[in-house]
Amino acid sequence: EKVAIAEAAGEIFSAFARLMDTPPADPKVQALVKKWREHITKYHYQCTKEILAGLGQMYTADERFIKNMDAYGDGTAAFISAAIAVYCETK
Repeated sequence: EKVAIAEAAGEIFSAFARLMDTPPADPKVQALVKKWREHITKYHYQCTKEILAGLGQMYTADERFIKNMDAYGDGTAAFISAAIAVYCETK
């Protein structure tokens, strides 16, 4: 089950990486943020908007997150962080 959960997360990160030329506020990107939030809630813990906002900040502040997320494409961590910021401001 852990492998399946990690693979699902990887699919979401890959989708973000494919959309990096799209503005973070674009509905497709925002739908991915929603999907990521739902993934966290389903498999880990209740991901409130406040928690998600904090995670988004950590994705660019912690080298471990940057390294793991940027494995999907340089700048993925920063893009996800920016998309989460928009989501938390508007949802």
